[in-house]
Amino acid sequence: MRRFRVRYFGANVDSLETNTRFARSLGIEYPILSDPGKQVARAYGVLSASGYASRWTFYIGVDGRVLEVDKHVRASTHGRDIAARLTELGVSGT
Repeated sequence: MRRFRVRYFGANVDSLETNTRFARSLGIEYPILSDPGKQVARAYGVLSASGYASRWTFYIGVDGRVLEVDKHVRASTHGRDIAARLTELGVSGT
């Protein structure tokens, strides 16, 4: 992702403390936003009946509009999938 001029982050319904421990344990260098009240997950339509957020990727333009939603995220290829989609969307690199 560093070759693209984008900002990226994760988000889930866990507490800030849980997210902080998780990020440290994996050496994650991007922010993980916490939504323990689940309001944002509901607003984006990702909250499942079980109370967990679905793993979707939202591509949001500089104007704040959602350009696309990937509802078929595969952890094993996600980084490559994002890079390919950013290229297809015409997002400039560094």
